[in-house]
Amino acid sequence: MSEQPPPAGGGDLRLDQVTKRFGTFTAVDDLSLTIPAGSFFALLGPSGCGKTTTLRMVAGLEEPSAGTISIGGEDVTLARPYKRPVNTVFQNYALFPHLDVFENVAFGLRRRRAKEVREKVGEALDLVQLAHLAKRKPHQLSGGQQQRIALARAIVNRPAVLLLDEPLGALDLKLRRQMQLELKRIQNDVGITFIHVTHDQEEAMTMADTIAVMNNGKVEQQGAPAKLYETPRTAFVANFLGQSNMLKAELKGTMGDDLLLDVHGVRLALPRSRAAAEGSELLIGVRPEKIRISPAGADASGNRLEGGIVTDASFTGVSTQYLVRMPWGQEVMVFAQNVGSEGFRSPGDRVTLSWEPAHSFALDGTEDVSAGVESLDTPDPDPVTVP
Repeated sequence: MSEQPPPAGGGDLRLDQVTKRFGTFTAVDDLSLTIPAGSFFALLGPSGCGKTTTLRMVAGLEEPSAGTISIGGEDVTLARPYKRPVNTVFQNYALFPHLDVFENVAFGLRRRRAKEVREKVGEALDLVQLAHLAKRKPHQLSGGQQQRIALARAIVNRPAVLLLDEPLGALDLKLRRQMQLELKRIQNDVGITFIHVTHDQEEAMTMADTIAVMNNGKVEQQGAPAKLYETPRTAFVANFLGQSNMLKAELKGTMGDDLLLDVHGVRLALPRSRAAAEGSELLIGVRPEKIRISPAGADASGNRLEGGIVTDASFTGVSTQYLVRMPWGQEVMVFAQNVGSEGFRSPGDRVTLSWEPAHSFALDGTEDVSAGVESLDTPDPDPVTVP
């Protein structure tokens, strides 16, 4: 494929103190973001958190109640959608059923009376590796192929920013994972800024350079996927981005660079650098895969909790997922990788749990330990009143 010119209007996308209200409801609350040109950026959060409303304001489909939006230094806050260097790929693909693949991709170019339509469409189809399907109609394509054609149709116009609104939600699990890698490859090839809205944590971490975790119209935390996962600053981020065990702890003192903590009468240590909050009451978080599970009384280095009883064990192939009830009644999740070196623990077995102090983190002890935990009983908000 020949080298493509840089997208028109390229440059950083900036949202400065952007707010969007629907009547008395505030969907996006004083949001400021700078998204570097050429990056893959994910807005991650549960339904109703404001991520889709944010995307729609960037696209020009919603007008902010306050604040400004600029692309490459140009204020586009009130610009009409077709005058912005932005294209959107939706979950439902929105392909024209009466047009073949080639004409679907060429549609925007023909409307703009662009030159070299055949060459540009060919390059876009080569990019998504579907040039051989140029004469097929959308109904003759699989879901994954339709998604890639929708992507080619958006990319062929060379926007500065490509908005992806839950683009993989209609695909099955295996195909969705394949498309995650494909989207990242395509973004690397074209260098366009991708902004991906999703509620799927794995999807965001697989593809994005930077993730902004949204909650109630605000960004709770922003950063590289590994940093957010390893050092969350709030219980919401810790619980929404993966799974975490949260243990209520009392600060008892310090030793060198470590905090000394009491968890239900057990002394634990935590590097001071891993604490996102200060105070006598803390929440100690530790990811399930960081915890070792051993027979009761076995030697274990680092932090350790005795007296656990396995209440559930689920073999998933890659790992075994355990629930272990501690003496104070709390159940702790443990994911033991299937490496064949440790025996399977059965419900009723007494076990010792242990982990390295540097594999945990500390949060404000007044936070809700269930913040960010998605519940099947929580109804989705009305999409009309809560975008």
